[in-house]
Amino acid sequence: MKIEHDKERRTFQTVVDGVTAYLSYRLLDGGLDIRHTIVPDEIGGRGIASALVKAAYDYALENGYKPVATCSYAVVWLQRHPEYNGKIGNDFGGEGTCAL
Repeated sequence: MKIEHDKERRTFQTVVDGVTAYLSYRLLDGGLDIRHTIVPDEIGGRGIASALVKAAYDYALENGYKPVATCSYAVVWLQRHPEYNGKIGNDFGGEGTCAL
């Protein structure tokens, strides 16, 4: 799967079977905070969200940013990948939430 990073729009995205999945992030206080992850139902269940989050956090670490999660999916991802040494964003609203 080819994942593209649009630095200007602060998104990582991929197109699978003609359908776009993406995540959005913001840079704040030395962290890359994933704010929202969208994978439409028609392409769900294929590990796309995980691949997007991994690409974003790999970029963060390569560029000196701390992985931060406000999106609930990214929070769970960081819990499953403690090697990324990430943290939950200050405005995380709980399970099933994101912030834009």
